[in-house]
Amino acid sequence: MLVFWKEKLVILAVPKTGTTALAQALGPRADIVINDPPELKHAPVFRYNRFFRPMFEKACGVDSMDIMAVMRDPVDWLGSWYRYRRRPFTKGTPASTHDVSFDDFVTEYCKEERRAFANVGSQAKFLEPRPNGTRVTHLFRYEDQDAILSFLDERLSDVPELTRANASPQMDLTLSPDVRALLQKTHAAEFALYVSLG
Repeated sequence: MLVFWKEKLVILAVPKTGTTALAQALGPRADIVINDPPELKHAPVFRYNRFFRPMFEKACGVDSMDIMAVMRDPVDWLGSWYRYRRRPFTKGTPASTHDVSFDDFVTEYCKEERRAFANVGSQAKFLEPRPNGTRVTHLFRYEDQDAILSFLDERLSDVPELTRANASPQMDLTLSPDVRALLQKTHAAEFALYVSLG
């Protein structure tokens, strides 16, 4: 999470959406940078609303901050998690996908009770607005880097060039039609939110 106080902007770090690259580029000029622990670095809207918003309001006298976040295509997002969990340091751990196909990974993700390797959360849940009105005010598709950079440049001015960081190894990942249909059925909210950003 990055906080730019004068600009009244908070950037939430949705996992697997390029936020490490954003933090590396913009961290030096942010007023608050949260890199650890992961539960705070990757604070979703509900956690921001519970802990950070009251601090900004009560301690600093600010009633609202703009919140920016990035969302990735649901299948690509799962592909990034799958590839990340195939890195050498995961081998032999319950979170490893070394001996699991991408179809099996996504099938497991579609279950209510998931095994550890497929327990990666939900972008829609991360971004879910709160009953008190706290919500992401600027939500971008990960694939639309031009729009992201244009917004940041307008809001923060002179944004440095972003370089890839914490990228998972590349591999060709294709879902079978049946598994894709299962994912779209069981996680319809993910696809609906992503499509709405069109």
